Formats: sequence, C-alpha cells, structure tokens
Amino acid sequence: MKKDILIWGAGAIGGTLGAYLLRAGYDVTFVDIDEAHVAAMNDPQQGLTISGPIDNFTQHAAAFTPATLLKAHPDTRWSRIFLAVKSHHTLIASETLQPFLAEDGFVLSVQNGLCEKTIASVVGKARTLGSFVNFGADWTAPGQITYSNRAAVVVGELDGQITPRVVALHQDICHFEPDAILTSDINAYLWGKLGYASLLFAQAVGEVGIADSLARQELWPLWRELAGEVVAVGRANGIALKSFNGFNPEAFDPEAPLSLSEQSIIDMVEFNRPNVKTHSGIWRDLAIRKRTTEVDGQLGEVVRIGAEFGIKCPKTEGLIQLIKEIEQGKRPQSDCNILELLEK
Repeated sequence: MKKDILIWGAGAIGGTLGAYLLRAGYDVTFVDIDEAHVAAMNDPQQGLTISGPIDNFTQHAAAFTPATLLKAHPDTRWSRIFLAVKSHHTLIASETLQPFLAEDGFVLSVQNGLCEKTIASVVGKARTLGSFVNFGADWTAPGQITYSNRAAVVVGELDGQITPRVVALHQDICHFEPDAILTSDINAYLWGKLGYASLLFAQAVGEVGIADSLARQELWPLWRELAGEVVAVGRANGIALKSFNGFNPEAFDPEAPLSLSEQSIIDMVEFNRPNVKTHSGIWRDLAIRKRTTEVDGQLGEVVRIGAEFGIKCPKTEGLIQLIKEIEQGKRPQSDCNILELLEK
C-alpha cells in the first residue's frame, strides 16, 4: 500500500504543518515518540488542536509511535515524509523512517539546522529536500499546539533545481503558509536561520523574551559578533545568506556599518514584539521542558565548519558552553549569563 504524507515528529513544527494539510484534505499520518501525544491525537474526544491568535481548530489524526506504526503498517510506504524532529535526533529518525519511504518518494527536512546532509546519508541525496521555517509554535500538552505567529516558510531542492516535485510541494505548503517561497538556493536560507538562531540561543540563557533581549542596546555589540561569526563561516563555505523577518545577514558582516546592523536589530525587535510567542523554543527546552537543546546540531555545526576554514568562533563557543552548563544544571538561566558572554 502507498500513502501520501507521513509527518515524522508531531511537535510544534510537524504538528502545525500536518494539521493544516490534514484540514486541507491531504492524506496525512503522524508519528511521534511521545505516547501521550499520540494517544491524544487518536482520541475521538480530543484530537490534535491548533490554537492561538492565528487559528483555532481540531483535527482527528491517525497517529502512531515508531513501534506501533511498524505493527499497523508493515507494508505501507509513503511518498513524502516530512521530518520534524530535533536536529540531534536526525540520524536515528532517518534510519527508523527509511523502511516506510517509497522508492520514488522523498524526505523533506522541516527542521532547524543543517540536517539535510544527515538525511541524505541515509535515504540518498536524490530523495532529500530542504525547507526553512520561522513561524512561531509551541507544543504545550498532549494533543495541544499553540500557533503564535506567521513567518517565512521556504522549500527547495538541495541542488537548486526547480523540479515538478518541488513545485507541487510548494503548492501544497501554501495551504499552510500562502506566502511560502520556492527557492533555488535553500542553503542560503538555512544558513540565514543559523545566524538568527545564534541570537535565539543567546536569549535562551537569560530570562526576558526575544524582543526585549534583542532590544537591549548594551548587547548590540554581542548580537553583531554572534551573528557575524555565523555569516563569516557561511560565506567561507560558499553560502550567500538570505534575509528574512528582519534578519539581514549583510548587516552582520564585520565590515558593515554599525547603522546597518542596528537597523536589522530594530527590524527583528519589531517583528517579534507583537508575537504571542515571546520566548524561543530553545528557552522553553531549558526552562519548561528541561531537556537537551539543539545547540550541537546548530551552533556546534557552525564551530565545526568554521574550524575547517580556519575561522574561530569564540562567542559562539562561549554560548555553547553556557547552554550546556544550563542543561547540566550547573548554571541557572539568568540575564547575567548574556552579560558574561558579552564581556568574554
């Protein structure tokens, strides 16, 4: 048997996107490792509820854990698998989902970080597509996701070709985000998100929200350095980073005028200020869910690739250390952490 869309990871990103596609009439199946979340989605009295200022609706979804999917659908293959797990779970998830992928199908990474290479190492580069997402959503309880704000959504082939399958995918994604972009340079957006993510990881070590953190003028030199390290590594790797939702990579070039970086920071503050989602998902991982963040899969990759080009990333390395100390319970989340990083 062959089916259409399998959402692997039904949290904030996968759950929101999948719910919209399900509502639009697509054949969507969900997989998640959280048994309570899976049970809630399958419960006729509950289902998967998307709530918040953007939309409010409930979809009754077919959901499984990886183990129960194998029992229920041992011979079923999916044409499109949307992978939406945390970056550090990419390899094991790719290996687990591979038997469910149709020979002529593909895996779409709907993740933060540079996960496409890992996916391709398992299912093949020809069966891997990339996407960039920046919308705000939070998993709040089993069967419950808060969709807080619209933002950039981009899809593309890894080699930049505009193929029939990516054109069709883009049209389908527009049921969720009408302004979704079809790009011939998905890596430029993925690296742009890494630059922005460096600021979100910094916000996560403190207490105040994204807009309030970015708006602190005494920290603007730090934002310039952090994002600047990502921009430098990306460019050394041949990537011309793309702008989105106020983040302008050009503004964080070491040679860029201060006025340009200041304007980009102001634009990011203005974009984030109205959002119901005040704190990053990284902050929630540390403060509320008490779990490991994606710091190794995102900023760790920046440091690793930078080393290959002889580029040092001292602020990024310092931020990674702060995140790990918080994860290990050795350091509380405090705005003092950001000031400490500024002074290093």
